[in-house]
Amino acid sequence: MREELSHKSNQLSSFEGVGGGFLVILGGGESGVGTALLGKAKGYEVFVSDKGKIKESYKNVLIHNEIEWEEGQHTESKILNADVVMKSPGIPGTVSLIDTIRKHNIPIVSEIEFASKFTAATIVGITGSNGKTTTATLTHHLLKDELNVGLAGNIGESFANQVLEKNFKNYVLEISSFQLDDIVDFKPRIAVITNITPDHLDRYNYQFENYIRAKFKIAKNQTADDYLIYDADDEVIVNHLKANPVQSTLLPFSLKKTIENGAYFKNNELIITIDNNKIIMPTKNLALEGKHNIKNAMAATTVAHLLKIRKQTIRESLENFQGVEHRLEQVLKINKVQYINDSKATNVNATYYALESMDAPTVWIVGGVDKGNDYRELFPFVNEKVKAIICLGVDNQKLMDTFGNMVDVIVETQYMSEAVKIAYKVAEAGDNVLLSPACASFDLFENYEDRGRQFKDAVRNL
Repeated sequence: MREELSHKSNQLSSFEGVGGGFLVILGGGESGVGTALLGKAKGYEVFVSDKGKIKESYKNVLIHNEIEWEEGQHTESKILNADVVMKSPGIPGTVSLIDTIRKHNIPIVSEIEFASKFTAATIVGITGSNGKTTTATLTHHLLKDELNVGLAGNIGESFANQVLEKNFKNYVLEISSFQLDDIVDFKPRIAVITNITPDHLDRYNYQFENYIRAKFKIAKNQTADDYLIYDADDEVIVNHLKANPVQSTLLPFSLKKTIENGAYFKNNELIITIDNNKIIMPTKNLALEGKHNIKNAMAATTVAHLLKIRKQTIRESLENFQGVEHRLEQVLKINKVQYINDSKATNVNATYYALESMDAPTVWIVGGVDKGNDYRELFPFVNEKVKAIICLGVDNQKLMDTFGNMVDVIVETQYMSEAVKIAYKVAEAGDNVLLSPACASFDLFENYEDRGRQFKDAVRNL
C-alpha cells in the first residue's frame, strides 16, 4: 500500500498548485462541479461524467462555464485518457471503473486533495462517526469573528469552489471517511477526530478496522508541527493511537480525566491547556445541551485556543451558538409536548446520544435503511425513557423484533405524516417526541435532510 501511495504521490506532483492536463471528474454533484470550476480556472481540460442524472442547477453551471459533461453513463475510453481523476466521495472504491483507472496508473484523488493544492490556507480538518457537523459548525462559529475563515468539506458549498471564489486564509473542513479514502498528500494543520464507532461498514468490507484506518488518514501526513485533537475517552481512538503512533502533537479532550495538555471537564467548566497556557470556560450558559455537546465544545474550543482566539470571543460564541439543522433540533412545543428533529442520527451511536439527552418520557420515531445495526447499547435508555416506538421504514421487522417486548406501544408506518399523527395521539403533556432514526434515509426519503424537513412540516401541520 505504501508503495502505491508514494507512486501516486509522484504522479500528483504535476499539480502542486500548477494547472494543466486532462482532469476527469466522476460525479456531477457539489464537490464535482466545484472541482470542475477550480480545475478549469487552473488550466485543466475538464470532463465531468456522472452515471446518474446531474441536477439542472449543476448542469447550468457546467454549460455556462463551457465544461464538457455527460450523464447516465461513464464513457470509459475518454475517462482513461485522464491525467488525474477526481472521484466523488459517493462512489465506492470497489466499482469496476475505479479498478480499471487504477490499473492504468491514473491517480485518483478526492476534492479535498485536489483543492488543497491551490490554497496556502491554514486548514482545520474534522472527522468522526458522530458530532463532526456540529463540531465543524461550532468551530467555524468560534473563529469567524476574528479570522478570515470558510466552512466546507462535507457541508455546504464545496471546498474547491470556495478556494476558487473566496480564497479564505483559513478553512474548517468537515471530512467524511469517504473523502479521506482518496487523499494522498493532504494534511490539515489541525486535525480533530470526534469519535469512532461502527458506521458505513458496507463500504469497508464489513471490517471495522478498515473504517478506523480511513478515519486516521486525516493525520497520516501530519508532522510534529501539526496537531491532532481527539476524544481520550474513546477506546477505539486511544487503542489505535497506541498501536499506530502519529507524528502530530496530541491534544486529547476528556469528560472523565484530568488532561495536562488538551482539554477536560470539571465542576461544570472546560479547562483547556496548550503549552502551559490555560483558559477556563464556564458551561452553565452553553447553548448546546448533552454530554456529547460538551465534548464537541471542548474540541472546538481547543482549536480556537490554538488559533489565538480571545477568551471573551470564545465564551460569547459558545453561549450564542444555535446548533445545526436536523441534529437535536427543537422544532415546536404543542400542548406541552416538545417535538425534536434528530434526522441526522443515521447510526446507533448518534441515537445513543439523543436518547441519553432526553429528560422526559419520549415517543421515539426510528427506522430506515439498517446498516447492520446492533441496538443493544440503546436498551437501558429505551427501558428508562421511551414510552412508545414508531417504526418508520420500508422494512421494520428487525426493530419490531428487537423492541417489541420493551415498550407498551410499538407501531409501524411508511409515511412521516402518519408517524407524527400517531406520536401526537400517544404523547402527553411534558413528553418529548423524538425523530432519531439510527438508520439511513434512502428507503423513503431523498436524504436525511429531506426526512428532517418532512418531520418538521408534519409537526407544523398538526
